[in-house]
Amino acid sequence: MARKPAKMYRQVKGQAFTRREYTGGVPNNRILRYHMGNRKAAEAGEFPVVVELTVDNAVQIRHTALEAGRQVANATIRDAAGDQGYALRIHKYPHNILRENKQATGAGADRVSQGMRLSFGKNVGTAARVKKNDVIVSIHTTPENYTAARDALRKAGMKFPCKNTIRVTRGEDHLRKMGLV
Repeated sequence: MARKPAKMYRQVKGQAFTRREYTGGVPNNRILRYHMGNRKAAEAGEFPVVVELTVDNAVQIRHTALEAGRQVANATIRDAAGDQGYALRIHKYPHNILRENKQATGAGADRVSQGMRLSFGKNVGTAARVKKNDVIVSIHTTPENYTAARDALRKAGMKFPCKNTIRVTRGEDHLRKMGLV
């Protein structure tokens, strides 16, 4: 059965189910890495510019969407800045377990799949619950790679089921000197 659309899961409502030991059979997290690029230089403060992607509303973001955003942002900034010219970080972890009541499909399924209303459902994935103005992805880089970092976050933002904002949190004075802001 195909996955249901993200609009079914993006609203933050109800209790968060995070206890994997009580709900068996939770699918594995699709996010491979949370830190990419030159992490040591970012921790040492060698990158003067920090660009962040924040959400405008409270939302749930599925683990597959987080991984898609990570892949496109990493590929875009890596092409422009090289392997050591940036540090990208995913800030949210998908703790919340998503469930759905599987329905039968095919001929005669309308009689078979009436089923139980409001049933608990089976585990189909995980999602990160994100509050308004929370940071999802950040990129630490140099002023020369600012436009590439901004473009990478713009592309990543298209993968998430919400409106988002890109903002510079550190290094605006360097960007003003170069005429980029």
